[in-house]
Amino acid sequence: MLRNLSFTDRILSHLDNALKTLTPGAVHAAHPSPGRDREAPSLESDDQRHIAGLMRINHTGEVCAQALYQGQALTARLPDVRESMEQAADEELDHLAWCEQRLNELGSRTSLLNPVFYFTSYSLGAVAGLAGDRWSLGFVAATEDQVSQHLNDHLEQIQDRDPRSRAILERMLEDEQRHAHNALAAGGQAFPEPVKRLMTGVSKLMTKSVYRV
Repeated sequence: MLRNLSFTDRILSHLDNALKTLTPGAVHAAHPSPGRDREAPSLESDDQRHIAGLMRINHTGEVCAQALYQGQALTARLPDVRESMEQAADEELDHLAWCEQRLNELGSRTSLLNPVFYFTSYSLGAVAGLAGDRWSLGFVAATEDQVSQHLNDHLEQIQDRDPRSRAILERMLEDEQRHAHNALAAGGQAFPEPVKRLMTGVSKLMTKSVYRV
């Protein structure tokens, strides 16, 4: 079980996760893509580039989620909290694989900036874990709220033009909202609005850079 691993074993496990997360094609979903049975329409070139940019943002968001959960799991004080972080990271691997698969179908690629965002997010997660499990769980909830905002915005932009991408994002939104709810229900501290606004500003910088790069 994860709770029986030594600190060194967890570090090695996290390094393995980082390599897998950042290597194109290395992550395989445990469940089939929600968009597998949906129509893959013939898109105009501008629409295809735009939707690919949105899916690249969502893929990088999942890269950040992997790193945050792993960093928090490293420094979580309670074994149950650590294990729940590891489990959530495993669930998010499906999202990572689905986004990459759809990017490939759209003739695009993942972001070249993913390594930077991974290790930045891992550090933030570790710091959140050091602050205490209540704050760490609260950070999960606040982060998932940010991701949900992006997903809602992207669904609004895509609408019915790309049913396959839309099905993926709808399932991701459902999972992210559940993770946020579970984190607060487990005793997470709700973040104050000024902190949430700061997180929104940081996330906007990420989306603008990842959209094209």
